[in-house]
Amino acid sequence: MSDLKATRLERETTGSGAEIAVLTLANPPLNLFDQAMLDALIADLAELTANPPRAVLIRAEGKLVSGGVDVHVFDGLSVEQGAELWRSLFARIIHPLEALPCPVVFAAHGLTLTAAFEMAVACDIILAAPKAKFGLVETVVGLTPSMGGPQRLAERAGSGRAREFVMTGDLYDAATMADWGVVNAVHDDVETAARQLVHRLAQGPTKAHVATKEIIGAWRSGGVAHADSVTPEVSGALFATEDLKGAVRSFLEVGPGKATYTGR
Repeated sequence: MSDLKATRLERETTGSGAEIAVLTLANPPLNLFDQAMLDALIADLAELTANPPRAVLIRAEGKLVSGGVDVHVFDGLSVEQGAELWRSLFARIIHPLEALPCPVVFAAHGLTLTAAFEMAVACDIILAAPKAKFGLVETVVGLTPSMGGPQRLAERAGSGRAREFVMTGDLYDAATMADWGVVNAVHDDVETAARQLVHRLAQGPTKAHVATKEIIGAWRSGGVAHADSVTPEVSGALFATEDLKGAVRSFLEVGPGKATYTGR
């Protein structure tokens, strides 16, 4: 567990013994991304990278998911310091989050602004409560979102929607985000739904999930042709896993849907 109070990192096991991790933004009422929150997230993601579970849930305590970034973080920065801030946050939060070798689910129960939303779109799956609202409101301080939000939003919703979302700085509800393809599903009890999904994913073939992330990552960086070029090796490596071997045997002996997975 992180020693920093702005977040809480807990590990638990599913009924089948698969380990999951729950990373909570735990500095209500606003869960602001101040220096303490950023430092805590950096430490938590380093721990998850060093000792990955089989699935991760990112959630928040309090009425809001996050009211955004503490503007004190930006005060007085030079051009060079501003650029270094973004380089550091990509290298230490966004890219490690995307690279976790397991499924990552983000649960948004309320207002989710700026850096929290940018973290959300770096996750694999986003679930939201009906009352959740989302926004990239950096224009209020003359800034553009710079932790990867615009480009990852464009990937999910299209470039026109991303420009609208960022340039207006408006808030968009969960139903709209689901209609745009940004939020995967809206649930009245998003906490329960997210935990159920994380448990289900953790009990699946973890190596295959990682391969899926790698193939989609290849598509993101180089298009269909690049993804096609890496798929044979990425997928082929799965034939060495215990999970594939055991699932094939299970399928042949007792039919589909009976296999159990260890993540190896």
